[in-house]
Amino acid sequence: MRLPSHRAPKRRRKGFLLLEVLLALAVFMSAATGFAVALHQTADLASTAQRKLKMTRLLESALAEAMSYPVLEEGTTSVAVDEMSDAGLEIETTVELLEEMENEDGQLLQEMYRIEVVARWFDNAVAREQMAETWRYSRLYQP
Repeated sequence: MRLPSHRAPKRRRKGFLLLEVLLALAVFMSAATGFAVALHQTADLASTAQRKLKMTRLLESALAEAMSYPVLEEGTTSVAVDEMSDAGLEIETTVELLEEMENEDGQLLQEMYRIEVVARWFDNAVAREQMAETWRYSRLYQP
């Protein structure tokens, strides 16, 4: 003879098993969602860092080119960069003669130039700008 009380715990056990499976799936899904969000943010950050590095490289290149001229002339030049034509990148170089200044020994420094390079582009329909500048003593590069 079997007692009906033996069947009741088995039914409860099956109900708990289904609840445990559902709870495990919910925990797994929340962990997977968190991982996917973190992976997406990491990819966005890497893309942003790559764009900034590219802009810095282009600015340094334009600044080095402007400094390499043996004779500097005051003025502003603007060049569109083919490498990033999709972003509308334009590099503007400004060379201006600074007022006479003295060095540490009290000697006048003539022909001191300020070279400024500005990059302007559009990123996600937002105008962006990055700048680099340096000074150059013109007489150091003359033969």
